[in-house]
Amino acid sequence: MSQQTAILQTIEREGVQFIDLWFTDILGIVKSVTIPASQLEGVIAHGSHFDGSSIDGFARVAESDMELHPDLNTFRLLPWSAGETRTARLICNAHNTQGEPFIGDPRNALIRVIKQAEEAGYRFKVGMEMEFFLFRRRENGQQGVEPTEEASYFDMPPEPMQNIRRQMVRVMDALDIRTHAIHSEIARGQHEFEFAYDDALTIADAMLTARVAIKTVAQQHGLFCTFMPRPITDQPGSGLHTHQSLHDIHTDDNIFSDSEQEYGLSDIARYFLAGQLHHARAMTAILAPLVNSYKRLGKSFEAPTYVTWAHVNRAALIRVPRPQPGREDHTRLELRCPDPSCNPYLAIAVMLKAGLDGIQQKMTLQEPFEETILGQKRSRLRNAAHLPTTLGDALDALREDDVILDALGPYISDRFLEAKQQEFDQYNQIVTRWELDQYLGKY
Repeated sequence: MSQQTAILQTIEREGVQFIDLWFTDILGIVKSVTIPASQLEGVIAHGSHFDGSSIDGFARVAESDMELHPDLNTFRLLPWSAGETRTARLICNAHNTQGEPFIGDPRNALIRVIKQAEEAGYRFKVGMEMEFFLFRRRENGQQGVEPTEEASYFDMPPEPMQNIRRQMVRVMDALDIRTHAIHSEIARGQHEFEFAYDDALTIADAMLTARVAIKTVAQQHGLFCTFMPRPITDQPGSGLHTHQSLHDIHTDDNIFSDSEQEYGLSDIARYFLAGQLHHARAMTAILAPLVNSYKRLGKSFEAPTYVTWAHVNRAALIRVPRPQPGREDHTRLELRCPDPSCNPYLAIAVMLKAGLDGIQQKMTLQEPFEETILGQKRSRLRNAAHLPTTLGDALDALREDDVILDALGPYISDRFLEAKQQEFDQYNQIVTRWELDQYLGKY
Protein backbone atom coordinates (compact mmCIF):
# COMPACT_ATOMS: atom_id res chain seq x y z
CA MET A 1 0.00 0.00 0.00
CA SER A 2 1.37 3.42 -0.94
CA GLN A 3 1.83 6.14 1.66
CA GLN A 4 -0.75 8.30 -0.10
CA THR A 5 -3.32 5.50 -0.08
CA ALA A 6 -2.72 4.89 3.64
CA ILE A 7 -3.26 8.59 4.38
CA LEU A 8 -6.47 8.74 2.36
CA GLN A 9 -7.77 5.66 4.13
CA THR A 10 -6.98 7.20 7.52
CA ILE A 11 -8.81 10.38 6.54
CA GLU A 12 -11.92 8.37 5.63
CA ARG A 13 -11.74 6.11 8.69
CA GLU A 14 -11.21 8.97 11.17
CA GLY A 15 -13.75 11.31 9.61
CA VAL A 16 -11.15 14.00 8.87
CA GLN A 17 -12.78 17.06 7.35
CA PHE A 18 -9.86 19.47 6.96
CA ILE A 19 -6.11 19.40 6.33
CA ASP A 20 -3.83 22.11 7.72
CA LEU A 21 -0.79 22.69 5.52
CA TRP A 22 1.96 24.05 7.76
CA PHE A 23 5.16 25.90 6.88
CA THR A 24 7.26 28.59 8.53
CA ASP A 25 8.45 32.02 7.63
CA ILE A 26 12.13 32.87 7.98
CA LEU A 27 11.66 33.90 11.60
CA GLY A 28 10.18 30.50 12.49
CA ILE A 29 6.54 31.52 12.91
CA VAL A 30 4.15 28.75 11.88
CA LYS A 31 1.94 29.60 8.93
CA SER A 32 -1.00 27.50 7.80
CA VAL A 33 -3.30 27.01 4.83
CA THR A 34 -6.45 24.96 5.50
CA ILE A 35 -8.00 22.88 2.74
CA PRO A 36 -11.01 20.55 2.73
CA ALA A 37 -9.85 16.95 3.04
CA SER A 38 -11.43 16.23 -0.34
CA GLN A 39 -8.79 18.47 -1.98
CA LEU A 40 -5.78 16.61 -0.62
CA GLU A 41 -5.21 14.28 -3.59
CA GLY A 42 -4.90 17.27 -5.90
CA VAL A 43 -2.55 19.06 -3.50
CA ILE A 44 -0.32 16.00 -3.28
CA ALA A 45 -0.16 15.84 -7.06
CA HIS A 46 0.18 19.53 -7.88
CA GLY A 47 0.80 21.49 -4.68
CA SER A 48 -1.33 24.20 -3.09
CA HIS A 49 -0.96 27.75 -4.38
CA PHE A 50 -0.44 30.59 -1.92
CA ASP A 51 0.66 34.22 -2.02
CA GLY A 52 3.96 34.66 -0.21
CA SER A 53 4.30 38.41 -0.73
CA SER A 54 2.96 39.42 2.68
CA ILE A 55 4.81 36.80 4.76
CA ASP A 56 7.69 38.25 6.80
CA GLY A 57 10.94 37.78 4.93
CA PHE A 58 9.44 35.15 2.66
CA ALA A 59 9.09 36.58 -0.83
CA ARG A 60 9.23 39.77 -2.79
CA VAL A 61 6.01 40.84 -4.47
CA ALA A 62 7.47 39.84 -7.82
CA GLU A 63 7.92 36.28 -6.49
CA SER A 64 4.64 36.09 -4.63
CA ASP A 65 3.22 33.02 -6.37
CA MET A 66 4.28 29.96 -4.36
CA GLU A 67 3.21 26.35 -3.99
CA LEU A 68 3.12 24.20 -0.87
CA HIS A 69 4.15 20.60 -1.39
CA PRO A 70 3.31 18.39 1.61
CA ASP A 71 5.83 15.95 3.10
CA LEU A 72 3.66 12.85 3.50
CA ASN A 73 5.89 11.63 6.33
CA THR A 74 4.48 14.46 8.47
CA PHE A 75 0.81 13.50 8.26
CA ARG A 76 -0.68 13.65 11.76
CA LEU A 77 -4.18 13.88 13.18
CA LEU A 78 -4.46 16.96 15.40
CA PRO A 79 -5.62 15.51 18.74
CA TRP A 80 -7.37 18.73 19.81
CA SER A 81 -9.76 18.63 16.85
CA ALA A 82 -12.92 16.50 16.76
CA GLY A 83 -16.29 15.99 15.14
CA GLU A 84 -17.24 18.24 12.26
CA THR A 85 -13.89 20.05 12.48
CA ARG A 86 -11.66 16.94 12.69
CA THR A 87 -8.35 18.10 11.22
CA ALA A 88 -5.05 16.55 10.16
CA ARG A 89 -1.73 18.29 9.61
CA LEU A 90 0.96 18.08 6.93
CA ILE A 91 4.22 20.04 7.04
CA CYS A 92 5.10 21.42 3.63
CA ASN A 93 8.07 22.56 1.61
CA ALA A 94 7.60 25.72 -0.42
CA HIS A 95 8.28 25.60 -4.15
CA ASN A 96 8.19 28.21 -6.87
CA THR A 97 5.74 27.90 -9.74
CA GLN A 98 8.37 26.05 -11.80
CA GLY A 99 8.26 23.28 -9.20
CA GLU A 100 11.71 23.99 -7.77
CA PRO A 101 12.34 24.21 -4.01
CA PHE A 102 12.02 27.84 -2.93
CA ILE A 103 15.38 29.16 -1.70
CA GLY A 104 13.61 31.24 0.96
CA ASP A 105 12.01 28.22 2.67
CA PRO A 106 13.78 27.41 5.99
CA ARG A 107 12.87 23.71 5.79
CA ASN A 108 14.46 23.49 2.35
CA ALA A 109 17.58 25.17 3.78
CA LEU A 110 17.93 22.41 6.37
CA ILE A 111 17.28 19.68 3.80
CA ARG A 112 20.03 21.14 1.62
CA VAL A 113 22.63 20.98 4.44
CA ILE A 114 21.47 17.48 5.46
CA LYS A 115 22.11 16.34 1.88
CA GLN A 116 25.62 17.78 2.08
CA ALA A 117 26.25 15.71 5.20
CA GLU A 118 24.80 12.61 3.54
CA GLU A 119 27.08 13.08 0.53
CA ALA A 120 30.00 12.96 2.98
CA GLY A 121 28.61 9.75 4.50
CA TYR A 122 27.04 11.24 7.64
CA ARG A 123 23.61 11.18 9.22
CA PHE A 124 23.04 14.02 11.72
CA LYS A 125 21.07 13.15 14.85
CA VAL A 126 19.78 15.60 17.43
CA GLY A 127 18.04 15.64 20.80
CA MET A 128 16.67 18.82 22.38
CA GLU A 129 15.77 19.95 25.88
CA MET A 130 13.15 22.66 25.33
CA GLU A 131 12.34 24.89 28.29
CA PHE A 132 9.23 27.06 28.56
CA PHE A 133 7.09 28.96 31.06
CA LEU A 134 3.44 28.43 31.93
CA PHE A 135 1.70 31.51 33.33
CA ARG A 136 -1.79 32.25 34.62
CA ARG A 137 -3.96 34.65 32.70
CA ARG A 138 -5.07 37.80 34.50
CA GLU A 139 -8.71 38.29 35.48
CA ASN A 140 -9.30 40.32 32.33
CA GLY A 141 -7.90 37.43 30.26
CA GLN A 142 -4.72 39.28 29.33
CA GLN A 143 -1.30 37.69 29.47
CA GLY A 144 0.96 38.35 32.46
CA VAL A 145 3.94 36.72 34.16
CA GLU A 146 2.26 35.16 37.18
CA PRO A 147 3.76 31.65 37.59
CA THR A 148 1.35 28.74 37.81
CA GLU A 149 3.12 27.29 40.88
CA GLU A 150 6.28 27.54 42.98
CA ALA A 151 7.94 24.26 41.98
CA SER A 152 11.67 24.45 41.30
CA TYR A 153 14.22 22.08 39.75
CA PHE A 154 12.74 18.55 39.56
CA ASP A 155 10.18 19.43 42.26
CA MET A 156 6.82 17.69 42.05
CA PRO A 157 4.28 20.39 41.16
CA PRO A 158 0.69 20.32 42.46
CA GLU A 159 -1.46 17.56 41.00
CA PRO A 160 -3.44 19.87 38.66
CA MET A 161 -0.15 20.93 37.03
CA GLN A 162 1.00 17.32 36.90
CA ASN A 163 -2.17 16.48 34.98
CA ILE A 164 -1.58 19.31 32.53
CA ARG A 165 1.95 18.07 31.85
CA ARG A 166 0.68 14.51 31.42
CA GLN A 167 -1.85 15.81 28.93
CA MET A 168 1.00 17.49 27.04
CA VAL A 169 2.85 14.18 26.86
CA ARG A 170 -0.30 12.41 25.66
CA VAL A 171 -0.79 15.01 22.95
CA MET A 172 2.87 14.67 21.92
CA ASP A 173 2.48 10.92 21.72
CA ALA A 174 -0.63 11.31 19.56
CA LEU A 175 1.45 13.52 17.25
CA ASP A 176 4.16 10.83 17.13
CA ILE A 177 6.64 13.03 19.00
CA ARG A 178 8.72 10.77 21.21
CA THR A 179 9.19 12.13 24.72
CA HIS A 180 12.27 11.38 26.77
CA ALA A 181 11.03 13.25 29.87
CA ILE A 182 9.17 16.31 31.14
CA HIS A 183 9.99 17.96 34.48
CA SER A 184 10.06 21.19 36.47
CA GLU A 185 12.94 23.55 35.81
CA ILE A 186 14.68 26.03 38.13
CA ALA A 187 12.43 29.07 37.70
CA ARG A 188 8.90 29.28 39.06
CA GLY A 189 6.42 28.12 36.44
CA GLN A 190 9.21 26.83 34.20
CA HIS A 191 9.20 23.36 32.65
CA GLU A 192 11.39 21.31 30.34
CA PHE A 193 10.32 18.94 27.60
CA GLU A 194 13.03 16.55 26.36
CA PHE A 195 12.71 15.16 22.85
CA ALA A 196 13.95 11.63 22.24
CA TYR A 197 17.01 11.48 19.97
CA ASP A 198 16.25 11.28 16.25
CA ASP A 199 17.26 12.43 12.77
CA ALA A 200 17.72 16.18 12.36
CA LEU A 201 14.71 16.88 10.13
CA THR A 202 12.44 14.76 12.33
CA ILE A 203 13.49 16.77 15.40
CA ALA A 204 13.05 20.12 13.61
CA ASP A 205 9.51 19.11 12.61
CA ALA A 206 8.86 17.86 16.16
CA MET A 207 10.00 21.11 17.76
CA LEU A 208 7.84 23.15 15.41
CA THR A 209 4.86 20.94 16.25
CA ALA A 210 5.57 20.81 19.99
CA ARG A 211 5.49 24.59 20.34
CA VAL A 212 2.01 24.63 18.82
CA ALA A 213 0.84 21.62 20.85
CA ILE A 214 2.10 22.87 24.23
CA LYS A 215 0.53 26.29 23.69
CA THR A 216 -2.75 24.62 22.70
CA VAL A 217 -2.87 22.40 25.81
CA ALA A 218 -2.03 25.38 28.02
CA GLN A 219 -4.82 27.43 26.44
CA GLN A 220 -7.31 24.60 27.00
CA HIS A 221 -6.52 24.82 30.75
CA GLY A 222 -6.82 28.61 30.97
CA LEU A 223 -3.05 29.16 30.98
CA PHE A 224 -0.66 30.53 28.44
CA CYS A 225 2.74 29.23 27.44
CA THR A 226 5.71 31.29 26.31
CA PHE A 227 8.97 30.27 24.70
CA MET A 228 10.34 33.78 25.24
CA PRO A 229 13.96 33.31 26.37
CA ARG A 230 13.76 35.35 29.59
CA PRO A 231 10.32 36.69 30.57
CA ILE A 232 11.10 37.39 34.27
CA THR A 233 13.98 39.58 35.41
CA ASP A 234 14.87 37.74 38.61
CA GLN A 235 14.38 34.21 37.26
CA PRO A 236 16.51 32.03 34.96
CA GLY A 237 15.68 32.06 31.26
CA SER A 238 14.63 29.25 28.95
CA GLY A 239 17.19 27.43 26.86
CA LEU A 240 17.17 24.81 24.14
CA HIS A 241 20.16 22.64 24.98
CA THR A 242 20.84 20.62 21.84
CA HIS A 243 22.61 17.25 21.81
CA GLN A 244 24.24 16.29 18.52
CA SER A 245 26.10 13.42 16.92
CA LEU A 246 27.08 12.20 13.46
CA HIS A 247 26.33 8.62 12.43
CA ASP A 248 27.54 6.46 9.56
CA ILE A 249 24.90 6.72 6.86
CA HIS A 250 25.13 2.98 6.11
CA THR A 251 25.65 1.36 9.53
CA ASP A 252 24.20 4.08 11.81
CA ASP A 253 27.31 3.76 14.02
CA ASN A 254 28.11 6.84 16.12
CA ILE A 255 31.12 8.40 14.39
CA PHE A 256 31.80 10.71 17.35
CA SER A 257 32.74 7.82 19.64
CA ASP A 258 36.30 6.56 20.10
CA SER A 259 36.98 5.13 23.56
CA GLU A 260 40.70 4.88 22.78
CA GLN A 261 41.12 8.64 22.45
CA GLU A 262 41.18 11.34 25.11
CA TYR A 263 37.68 12.43 26.22
CA GLY A 264 36.24 9.53 24.20
CA LEU A 265 36.02 11.76 21.11
CA SER A 266 36.98 10.59 17.65
CA ASP A 267 38.95 12.82 15.31
CA ILE A 268 35.71 13.56 13.43
CA ALA A 269 34.05 14.64 16.67
CA ARG A 270 36.97 16.91 17.57
CA TYR A 271 36.90 18.54 14.13
CA PHE A 272 33.12 18.98 14.35
CA LEU A 273 33.40 20.50 17.82
CA ALA A 274 36.17 22.83 16.70
CA GLY A 275 34.04 23.95 13.76
CA GLN A 276 31.13 24.85 15.98
CA LEU A 277 33.40 26.80 18.33
CA HIS A 278 34.96 28.60 15.36
CA HIS A 279 31.57 29.68 14.00
CA ALA A 280 29.84 30.10 17.38
CA ARG A 281 29.56 33.88 17.34
CA ALA A 282 27.90 33.93 13.91
CA MET A 283 25.64 30.97 14.71
CA THR A 284 24.34 32.78 17.78
CA ALA A 285 22.30 35.19 15.67
CA ILE A 286 20.26 32.21 14.45
CA LEU A 287 20.28 30.20 17.68
CA ALA A 288 19.39 33.14 19.95
CA PRO A 289 17.43 35.38 17.56
CA LEU A 290 15.61 37.84 19.82
CA VAL A 291 16.67 41.01 21.61
CA ASN A 292 15.48 39.23 24.75
CA SER A 293 17.78 36.26 24.04
CA TYR A 294 20.74 38.31 25.21
CA LYS A 295 19.14 38.86 28.60
CA ARG A 296 19.57 35.11 29.03
CA LEU A 297 23.01 34.48 27.51
CA GLY A 298 25.76 35.19 30.00
CA LYS A 299 23.29 36.48 32.57
CA SER A 300 20.86 33.68 33.36
CA PHE A 301 21.78 30.59 35.40
CA GLU A 302 24.30 28.40 33.53
CA ALA A 303 23.70 30.20 30.23
CA PRO A 304 27.05 30.36 28.42
CA THR A 305 29.14 33.49 28.12
CA TYR A 306 32.40 32.32 26.52
CA VAL A 307 33.22 30.21 23.47
CA THR A 308 34.55 27.23 25.41
CA TRP A 309 33.94 23.50 25.77
CA ALA A 310 34.17 21.13 28.71
CA HIS A 311 33.08 17.82 30.20
CA VAL A 312 31.92 19.04 33.61
CA ASN A 313 31.55 22.81 33.36
CA ARG A 314 27.89 23.49 32.55
CA ALA A 315 28.69 27.15 31.88
CA ALA A 316 30.68 26.12 28.80
CA LEU A 317 29.17 26.76 25.39
CA ILE A 318 29.54 23.10 24.39
CA ARG A 319 29.59 20.28 26.91
CA VAL A 320 30.68 16.72 26.17
CA PRO A 321 28.75 14.51 28.59
CA ARG A 322 30.68 11.39 29.54
CA PRO A 323 28.74 8.34 28.33
CA GLN A 324 28.21 5.53 30.79
CA PRO A 325 30.58 2.57 30.46
CA GLY A 326 29.34 0.30 27.72
CA ARG A 327 27.22 3.08 26.16
CA GLU A 328 29.92 4.82 24.14
CA ASP A 329 27.50 4.88 21.21
CA HIS A 330 25.76 7.72 23.09
CA THR A 331 28.76 10.07 22.70
CA ARG A 332 27.42 13.50 21.81
CA LEU A 333 28.04 17.25 21.94
CA GLU A 334 25.64 19.45 23.93
CA LEU A 335 25.36 22.98 22.53
CA ARG A 336 23.97 25.25 25.26
CA CYS A 337 23.43 28.69 23.67
CA PRO A 338 20.24 28.06 21.61
CA ASP A 339 16.89 29.15 23.01
CA PRO A 340 13.39 27.94 22.10
CA SER A 341 12.45 31.07 20.14
CA CYS A 342 14.71 30.03 17.25
CA ASN A 343 13.59 28.71 13.89
CA PRO A 344 14.40 24.99 14.33
CA TYR A 345 15.16 24.45 10.65
CA LEU A 346 17.66 27.30 10.42
CA ALA A 347 19.12 26.50 13.84
CA ILE A 348 19.90 22.88 13.02
CA ALA A 349 21.14 23.86 9.55
CA VAL A 350 23.79 26.24 10.90
CA MET A 351 24.84 23.80 13.67
CA LEU A 352 25.44 21.09 11.09
CA LYS A 353 27.12 23.37 8.57
CA ALA A 354 29.55 24.71 11.18
CA GLY A 355 30.50 21.19 12.25
CA LEU A 356 30.94 20.00 8.68
CA ASP A 357 33.25 22.94 8.00
CA GLY A 358 35.35 21.91 10.99
CA ILE A 359 35.64 18.40 9.53
CA GLN A 360 36.46 19.65 6.05
CA GLN A 361 39.11 22.06 7.34
CA LYS A 362 40.35 19.61 10.03
CA MET A 363 40.21 22.43 12.56
CA THR A 364 42.33 22.20 15.70
CA LEU A 365 40.31 21.84 18.89
CA GLN A 366 41.24 24.15 21.76
CA GLU A 367 41.78 22.72 25.24
CA PRO A 368 38.66 22.20 27.37
CA PHE A 369 37.83 24.74 30.05
CA GLU A 370 36.74 23.01 33.24
CA GLU A 371 35.48 24.95 36.25
CA THR A 372 37.83 22.84 38.38
CA ILE A 373 40.90 24.60 36.91
CA LEU A 374 40.54 27.45 39.39
CA GLY A 375 44.12 28.65 39.20
CA GLN A 376 43.94 29.11 35.45
CA LYS A 377 40.38 30.36 35.21
CA ARG A 378 40.88 34.12 35.26
CA SER A 379 43.93 34.19 32.99
CA ARG A 380 42.43 31.77 30.49
CA LEU A 381 39.15 33.69 30.29
CA ARG A 382 41.06 36.75 29.13
CA ASN A 383 41.97 34.82 25.98
CA ALA A 384 38.61 33.15 25.43
CA ALA A 385 36.29 34.50 22.76
CA HIS A 386 33.09 36.00 24.11
CA LEU A 387 29.64 35.19 22.77
CA PRO A 388 27.76 38.23 21.42
CA THR A 389 26.23 40.29 24.22
CA THR A 390 23.48 41.86 22.10
CA LEU A 391 21.48 40.92 19.03
CA GLY A 392 23.35 43.67 17.20
CA ASP A 393 26.71 42.08 18.00
CA ALA A 394 25.42 38.71 16.82
CA LEU A 395 24.17 40.14 13.53
CA ASP A 396 27.57 41.77 12.93
CA ALA A 397 29.27 38.40 13.51
CA LEU A 398 26.84 36.68 11.13
CA ARG A 399 27.56 39.20 8.38
CA GLU A 400 31.27 38.29 8.54
CA ASP A 401 30.90 34.49 8.43
CA ASP A 402 30.60 33.11 4.91
CA VAL A 403 30.09 29.51 6.06
CA ILE A 404 27.04 30.29 8.19
CA LEU A 405 25.67 32.63 5.52
CA ASP A 406 26.07 29.79 3.01
CA ALA A 407 24.08 27.46 5.27
CA LEU A 408 21.19 29.92 5.09
CA GLY A 409 21.68 30.87 1.48
CA PRO A 410 21.77 34.50 0.26
CA TYR A 411 18.00 34.86 0.07
CA ILE A 412 17.31 33.82 3.67
CA SER A 413 20.40 35.47 5.13
CA ASP A 414 19.67 38.86 3.52
CA ARG A 415 16.09 38.89 4.76
CA PHE A 416 16.92 37.52 8.18
CA LEU A 417 19.59 40.18 8.70
CA GLU A 418 17.25 42.92 7.48
CA ALA A 419 14.37 41.85 9.72
CA LYS A 420 16.52 41.37 12.81
CA GLN A 421 18.47 44.61 12.35
CA GLN A 422 15.14 46.43 12.18
CA GLU A 423 14.04 44.68 15.37
CA PHE A 424 17.27 45.65 17.15
CA ASP A 425 17.06 49.27 15.95
CA GLN A 426 13.46 49.56 17.13
CA TYR A 427 14.40 48.17 20.54
CA ASN A 428 17.22 50.70 20.92
CA GLN A 429 14.81 53.56 20.26
CA ILE A 430 12.39 52.58 23.06
CA VAL A 431 12.60 54.48 26.35
CA THR A 432 12.09 51.83 29.03
CA ARG A 433 10.46 52.03 32.46
CA TRP A 434 13.90 51.36 34.00
CA GLU A 435 15.37 54.45 32.30
CA LEU A 436 12.53 56.65 33.50
CA ASP A 437 12.89 55.34 37.08
CA GLN A 438 16.64 55.86 37.06
CA TYR A 439 17.01 59.18 35.29
CA LEU A 440 13.78 61.18 35.05
CA GLY A 441 14.00 62.91 38.42
CA LYS A 442 17.79 62.83 38.72
CA TYR A 443 18.76 64.84 35.66
